[in-house]
Formats: sequence, structure tokens, C-alpha cells
Amino acid sequence: MARGGDGSRSLHTRVKNTKVKESSRRWLERHLNDPYVKRSKMDGYRSRAAYKFLEINERHKLVKKGDRVVDLGAAPGGWSQIVSSVTGSTDEAPRVVAIDYLDIDPIPGVIILKKDFLDEDAPAALMAALGGAPDLVISDMAAPTVGHRQTDHIRTMHLVEVAADFAISVLKPGGHFLAKAFQGGTERELLTLLKQRFASVHHVKPPASRQESVESFILAKGFKGRGVSGAGMETA
Repeated sequence: MARGGDGSRSLHTRVKNTKVKESSRRWLERHLNDPYVKRSKMDGYRSRAAYKFLEINERHKLVKKGDRVVDLGAAPGGWSQIVSSVTGSTDEAPRVVAIDYLDIDPIPGVIILKKDFLDEDAPAALMAALGGAPDLVISDMAAPTVGHRQTDHIRTMHLVEVAADFAISVLKPGGHFLAKAFQGGTERELLTLLKQRFASVHHVKPPASRQESVESFILAKGFKGRGVSGAGMETA
């Protein structure tokens, strides 16, 4: 038993099942004791990932009331929960469209498409559902990992590139793009493209992203419009 910083007692949950592999046991134990996991349950969010977007948005002010938002790779729906609340989206007047090939339980104010974003007709389906150009495109997509860091990085960066191409083709001028990536060298061509099309490009790693994780996020702010180039690169 440990004592928290506020003087309260906190229990550390241990997994004692000997039939579970050691690596799986460590992951499960870490997950059960993760303060963000515990907070997500209390706050009603579907995953700890919700706090990653909350922390990024708190600093960078990406979304506001009345905005339209596209959420790529949305399952289980934590990011969509937040943007739906912030934008004031309702079932009668939805401002948020989410897509994933995995099941997502209904979210108030969110149109959910059960579909692979890589399908050829996915972009058109998203735009038809949204009913107008988005102010923000967010992507928490990541390819299933195989345990080889370079391979995992390449596969996930392909998803980032596809998401970036979509964002550039649909965003309103002044809009923003946020996507999960893996540390290990972002593709030069992608950064060049983003710096041409957006006022600024940032690499961000919010506190809710585990420090030992290779996960980071690419944030492109201030879409200049199609056919406009020239920008700078920043880190945050």
C-alpha cells in the first residue's frame, strides 16, 4: 500500500495469475494502476487516450463551438466524445463524423461510419456525412504492431500520410490536422508537404502519452488552402 501526494492511501493492483505471460502480466498491471485509466472511468471517457487530446487541445486550442470535425480511426471513441462536447454537436445537428473498421458504441452528436478509412470510397462517405468542410481532422490511427520498431514506424507513417492527404484535400482555410505517429524519423516528404500547406508544424507528446512509449503526435496548424506553400517547423 502506498500513500498519495495528498496524504490519501492508494492501492497498487498486482496481477498474480501465473498462466499469464510475464510481459502480458506487466502490461496488465501497469494498465490497472495507470492514473489516466482510473480517471477515464470516473470521468466517463472510453479510454485514457481521451486525455491526450484534452491536453493537446488545452495548449493549442484546436477546436471550438460550432466547428466541424472528422475523427479517423476513432474506436473506441474517446476523442469523438470530447470534440462532440466542445463543438456542441447534437444528434439533430451533428458536427462530428467518426470512422473505424472496429465497432464504436453510439456517441451523442457523432455520426459513426463502420468502415476502413483506406477504402477508396471512405473520403467521399465522410464528407457526405459531415455536410461541409471540416475545421479539424484528427487521426489516432496506428497499424497493428509486429514488434519490429522500424516496420511498425513505416506502417503507421503510411496511415499518417494518407490522413494528411485527406486533410489537405478537405480542410477549411485556417483548419488544423492532428495525427498520431511513432518516433523514429518522420518522413521528410510528409513534413515538407505539411510545412507548405500549414502555417506551423509541431511535434507534440502530451503528458498522458506514456514516457516509455515511442508514440508522438504531428500537429499542423493554420491550413493555408490548396495551392499555397511556405511555412516553418516548430516543436512543442
